[in-house]
Amino acid sequence: MPKAPETPNLLLTGFMGTGKSTLGRVLAYRWNRLFVDTDELIEKSTGKTIAEIFAEKGEAEFRRLEREVVESKLPASGAIISCGGGLPIPDGMTDLLKSKGVVVTLFASAESILRRTRNRTHRPLLKGEDPEAVIRKLMAEREPAYLRCGTSVFSDGRTVQQMVEAVERIYARESKRWVKSKG
Repeated sequence: MPKAPETPNLLLTGFMGTGKSTLGRVLAYRWNRLFVDTDELIEKSTGKTIAEIFAEKGEAEFRRLEREVVESKLPASGAIISCGGGLPIPDGMTDLLKSKGVVVTLFASAESILRRTRNRTHRPLLKGEDPEAVIRKLMAEREPAYLRCGTSVFSDGRTVQQMVEAVERIYARESKRWVKSKG
C-alpha cells in the first residue's frame, strides 16, 4: 500500500454561498498551496459554463462530470479544494471525498445564502420565482450528506479571519488523523 501524503488536501464542501471559494482562496494564499475549484475544473475540461452544462445536458451529466473530477483530476495532496455544492450528494461521494483529504463542510442560514447568491446569474439551481424556497428545499435534502462529509463550521456572523482560524484548527487536528489512517 502506498504511503499517505504528509500534507493531505483540504476539501471544502457545503451549499452554494457558504464561503467555500472565498475561504479556500484565502487559505491557499496563507498556506502557499494550490487552490482548486471543482466547478472551474469542469468548465475548463468541457469548455462550457456550469449553467450551459445544466441547460444542454442536465444535472445527471453534471454530477457525472463532478465524480470524474474527484476521481481523476484532483491533486494527490497539498491542495485546497472548493467542491461544488451538490458534489457530496450522490451515493458514494462522501467516502470518495474523504479518501482525497480532510473534509470540512461549511454551513450558513438560508437567508445568508440568498443574500450572498442573489445577484449571481450563474447559479442554475436558483433560477425561478422563489429562490429562497429552492434554497431551503435543497438544504434540507442535502444536510444529511453534508453532515457525513466531515467537521462542520457555521459561517454566519463570522469574518473570513474567524473562519480561517476555525478551519486551521480543524485541519491541524484532522490531517494527523487522516495521515495515520492512510499510512
